[in-house]
Amino acid sequence: MDGPAEQPALLGLDEVGPAGPSARGAGRGSSGRGPAAARGAGAARPRRRARARDVDVEPAADLPVARVAVELAPAHLDRPFEYLVPAALADAAAPGTRVKVRFGAQDVDGYVLDRAAEPDHDGTLVPLRRVVSPEPVLTPAVGRLARAVADRYAGTLADVLRLAVPPRHARTEGEVPPARDGADGAGETEGASDVDRSDGQAPGAASVPPPGAVASGATRSARAAAPSPAPEATPASTAGPASAFAFAAASPATPATAAASPGTRATAAASPGTPATAAATPATPATAAATPASAAASPGTPASDAAWAPYRGGPAFLAHLAAGGSPRAAWTALPGPTGERWPDGVAQAARATLASGRGVLVVVPDARDVDRVCAALVAAGVPAWTPDGPDAAHVRLMADDGPARRYRAFLAALRGHARVVVGTRAAAFAPVRDLGLAVCWDDGDDLHAEPRAPYPHVREVLGLRAELEGCGLLLAAHARSTEVQALAASGWVRPVVADRDVVRARTPRVRALTSVELAREGAAAAARLPGEAWRTIRDRLADGPVLVQVPRAGYLPAVACGRCREIARCAHCHGPLALTSGDGTAQCRWCGRLAIQWRCDACGNGTFRSVAVGSDRTAEELGRAFPGVTVRHSGARSGVLAEVPDRPALVVSTIGAEPVAPGGYAAAILLDAAVTTGSTSLRATEDALRKWIAAAALVRSSRDGGVVLLVGDGAERPTQALVRWDPAGLAERELAERAEVRLPPVVRVAELVGTREVVAAVLGRVELPEGSDVLGPVPQPEPLAPGAAAVQESLDPPVRTLVRVPVAHGRALARSLAASLAVRSARREGGTVRVRLDPEEML
Repeated sequence: MDGPAEQPALLGLDEVGPAGPSARGAGRGSSGRGPAAARGAGAARPRRRARARDVDVEPAADLPVARVAVELAPAHLDRPFEYLVPAALADAAAPGTRVKVRFGAQDVDGYVLDRAAEPDHDGTLVPLRRVVSPEPVLTPAVGRLARAVADRYAGTLADVLRLAVPPRHARTEGEVPPARDGADGAGETEGASDVDRSDGQAPGAASVPPPGAVASGATRSARAAAPSPAPEATPASTAGPASAFAFAAASPATPATAAASPGTRATAAASPGTPATAAATPATPATAAATPASAAASPGTPASDAAWAPYRGGPAFLAHLAAGGSPRAAWTALPGPTGERWPDGVAQAARATLASGRGVLVVVPDARDVDRVCAALVAAGVPAWTPDGPDAAHVRLMADDGPARRYRAFLAALRGHARVVVGTRAAAFAPVRDLGLAVCWDDGDDLHAEPRAPYPHVREVLGLRAELEGCGLLLAAHARSTEVQALAASGWVRPVVADRDVVRARTPRVRALTSVELAREGAAAAARLPGEAWRTIRDRLADGPVLVQVPRAGYLPAVACGRCREIARCAHCHGPLALTSGDGTAQCRWCGRLAIQWRCDACGNGTFRSVAVGSDRTAEELGRAFPGVTVRHSGARSGVLAEVPDRPALVVSTIGAEPVAPGGYAAAILLDAAVTTGSTSLRATEDALRKWIAAAALVRSSRDGGVVLLVGDGAERPTQALVRWDPAGLAERELAERAEVRLPPVVRVAELVGTREVVAAVLGRVELPEGSDVLGPVPQPEPLAPGAAAVQESLDPPVRTLVRVPVAHGRALARSLAASLAVRSARREGGTVRVRLDPEEML
């Protein structure tokens, strides 16, 4: 690192390059020569220079300059600023702490990135206002990760830090014991401090970064156009050479050449033919003394690894983790008995990692999955953390737990007490000390995609973290997403799968009741619940609960005219009408108005017929068909059930809300297959299989009589993949077809949505790399929503433009888009625009 020798370790948010000294350069949106040089380049002169001279502040005797990342939204302010550290705050204003600083005419929040002896600014610095808390909540590892995520998604560091660091809860800071000796710098691993800024891409293909700092014309324009900030906040010169770090999803034709860089742990993936001891050369020796025996298993608890035994490469994967290695694996999990299900496999991998003296991070889609993993960890000998308990424990980190409980869990991980963190989306940034394994369960679930800017995905965040911190990575699911298949095809991760005889033994028997299969039933084949499904429910109810999955929620979510069959619409806003109960009044799904005395615009009829049947109506019909049988309903309106008892019952659930039966369901009926596969989304095929296979995995094995019936004429490809229980085969075929037509993940895509003029202005400043395509603009394809009628009638409706580039140029695209947005911010251009890289929905 550059700077004085006594300077503490940077949080790694600015410079990039190999270990050792690096050239000082300019950060994005900064000239690198301070405000004076910026004014010489034509930037606006600040109104006041000497505000700090009016305040008599004694500077800190040691390292009196603080470089601060301020929490400001404008893109052209996405860089550190220098402030004076008063002597009174010299001890409290440590790197990573929250501070209040003066910026312009307002006090804003920020984080101290590092301290320095000399400023880069040639004028007078304004002092820090106060230290909000002496707790260093932003660790170096998380700081580097946040910067990499912002660069990958063309966002700002401030936006990512809002996701990464939970709001402070002051009272809670005294409830968590202080960090023990050696717990400072949580999240650091050997060699991690050598990586300070990197433009993250998807894993796999090696790409050559442009030499030197950002040199695009759009970036130069941003520097010239950005007005000099108020003298209270002096921009620091930050950027160095571009990083050689490449994280880009390779197509199957381009194998990845990624290897562990010097100073990081080995990332050899587990494979059947590789001895466990040869795959890991940890930078930090993993000895039995590194962690108490309770880290592996509590006294009297057998160290069972049964969940991994049936998989090729499974035992080797655990051995690598226990030896201190950092394997990367894509695990296609199968259903199984208690102790061998996916939460048990995650817990056993966590225990193996703890045995090597390292921490574990597990990210799952929702709270029910968090509960299942936490229960499995307790069963594996990793208890829940308490202030007076052992450090080899776990905490759950979720926003739904409330600010106090969430911040308490965050501090337990930050201070090195809890070595395992289990949580939902935002937990991907948890400050786990000496991270050895990051786990993402079911990366295809849309809950893993952050809905707030810069819209990162958990899979990509953990992939970046595995690269930056040299930790292991486990991408696990019952199905396999196309993105994970791309990583497996490139060699960046190794598949951990079971042989076909194991698959047949552990999965239920699956049948597809299509119109062809039901042709012999004549007119009864058109019934929503055909005779074969009715008989299966009747027979299997004698052995336990039966699951019925319904793709639509509600009672009748869509209705039509009973005579002419025109879709029934609201007379006020023309939105679709729906019925919420059998004896209720139709209601508009957009504006909520009741359709009293509704008449069809086409024929004048006033009666309805169902077009789509929801889970409420399905539960009602099944209750009539099977009198005396308990009917349980799991969904957003009625409440999502986590578990149902092993007693005969009908469990009607919407997709994603299926409760767990401890002994497994006796059968599962998956209704309306055509609805599930009827989407025009690029992910329709893999999403359908993922939803079906998640429900089917809750059913007992075929040896125990488990049966799954898929009802309806769904798309052939996911239907056959479910019958064969072959998610990897479907993902492989999907990836090959996308490679032929240049669709993600073989390429990177940026989506720009806004008014036509604004989108054109932003895109006009982007330097498109070779091989890029611009698709559009076209009218925004999102369906009408409440208030959308006014938008449609406006003279300038929103449009969408897609930019498609090879993965090797994804970094350049993100950097150029960020520079264009910085210019737009500095010039205060009107209108709105939303920029998303790698959007979940492209079509």
